[in-house]
Amino acid sequence: MTDKPFAQFAPAVRQPTPLRQAITAAYRRDEAEALEPLIAAATVPDAMRDAIADTTRKLVTALRANRKGSGVEGLVQEYALSSQEGVALMCLAEALLRIPDTATRDALIRDKIADGDWGAHLGGEKSLFVNAATWGLVVTGKLVGSVDDRGLGAALTRLVARAGEPVIRRGVDLAMRMMGEHFVTGETIQQALKRAKEMEAKGFAYSYDMLGEAATTAADARRYFADYERAIHAIGKASAGRGIYAGPGISIKLSALHPRYVRAQADRVMGELLPAVKQLALLSKRYDIGFNIDAEEADRLELSLDLLESLAGDPDLAGWNGLGFVVQGYGKRCPFVIDWIIDLARRSDRRIMVRLVKGAYWDAEIKRAQVDGLPDFPVYTRKVHTDVAYIACARKLLAARDVVFPQFATHNAQTLSSIYHLAGPDFSVGDYEFQCPCRIYAPVGTHETLLAYLVRRLLENGANSSFVNRIADPAVSIDDLIADPAEVVKAMLHPGARHDQIALPADLYPDRRNSDGLDLSDE
Repeated sequence: MTDKPFAQFAPAVRQPTPLRQAITAAYRRDEAEALEPLIAAATVPDAMRDAIADTTRKLVTALRANRKGSGVEGLVQEYALSSQEGVALMCLAEALLRIPDTATRDALIRDKIADGDWGAHLGGEKSLFVNAATWGLVVTGKLVGSVDDRGLGAALTRLVARAGEPVIRRGVDLAMRMMGEHFVTGETIQQALKRAKEMEAKGFAYSYDMLGEAATTAADARRYFADYERAIHAIGKASAGRGIYAGPGISIKLSALHPRYVRAQADRVMGELLPAVKQLALLSKRYDIGFNIDAEEADRLELSLDLLESLAGDPDLAGWNGLGFVVQGYGKRCPFVIDWIIDLARRSDRRIMVRLVKGAYWDAEIKRAQVDGLPDFPVYTRKVHTDVAYIACARKLLAARDVVFPQFATHNAQTLSSIYHLAGPDFSVGDYEFQCPCRIYAPVGTHETLLAYLVRRLLENGANSSFVNRIADPAVSIDDLIADPAEVVKAMLHPGARHDQIALPADLYPDRRNSDGLDLSDE
């Protein structure tokens, strides 16, 4: 009897090194155990902490003074996930993407928004953007609910009632499009590149992301490949030789390029997906633009690392420093992934771009682990733990700038200030970069591809723990926004402990142990 009964189903792509074994071992490590060394690594000297707090205070004060100029923050605040209307909007946005027939769409619209108190969100000091989006929903709500007809609302109701349910669909569709335009740079790469010129003239850079979910068929994968190919040509020509640090770049989603991008299909992934990714990488090399492999769900991480290693060691891609990889700070394996990438860069004699993000699939990772009955979660259960891990991982990247190009993607002013001070004063282009504030992340796609992405962004930014939500909430003090996450964690009763309101998979049910599952993504 072997101790690895499933090894024959999915042989290892290559023999694991000690650094890869460290990544695997950290997959579902106990949270306090995982965080203990990171708290120490994220702790800064008192003088630097004061400087970070001062910079953060200036940023937060300026952001709050200028926040009325942007509609997105207002909308996120207005339709928070704590409100019935916010939840209805999320449900509606995601569900409309999946419903092919109009009759079911109409039924869903009636069910989800008829009882919403949309009128309560109108008027006052609210921005034109919030009010305009709300009017579309008010009209819709009054059409499908029993509300007294008064004033402008009554006139609008009478005007559109004659047209019936198609107008309702278009009204909701319009509201979603209005939100989408604030998250998406253009419906086509040409539109996005044109729109970017104004900000590029001010010194900003762009990283383009072609929107779309995972491919479910080979035809999907071919279509996404063609989209990426066209986009790289367009971005490369627009870059006009500015190079990977000053010019625009692209992010690609591996699951969009193969319908069986899972660990059990490693042979197909390496035999079919790898050549396609290499082809796109070679095209990016030709134009000398940045080419980032995007982060996805935790169960795909090690497979992505196998692909990255193959690309980094490919002699056809030698001499080009545009190969990049996105790492998620909320993953318990993140510090070990960074150690491995630094080693890979040295082994392959190249400088690898590393975009450090906090992570966008938190809810799904928690729920999947519970449903599958796995030993623990692959991500931290507290937002502040992710903030601590992010700073600790940033320090690793900053210490290895000779072989990695750190790209820090964060909206959080405290995180940004910490990195700014940790990086030191001697900055030049190509040393490191901030993404979001300096290199703008630019999603590109049609309304149909937008909805799932929009839901993720609103879930992220609408969560009451997110910086985008808290900066817009006057009830959150500036002192709370500038707090050092490492000091916050150290002040807890049990520093680094898992959130007590999130049950481990085994403890999901109050009266019995949950059944154990098999984690076939764990090497």
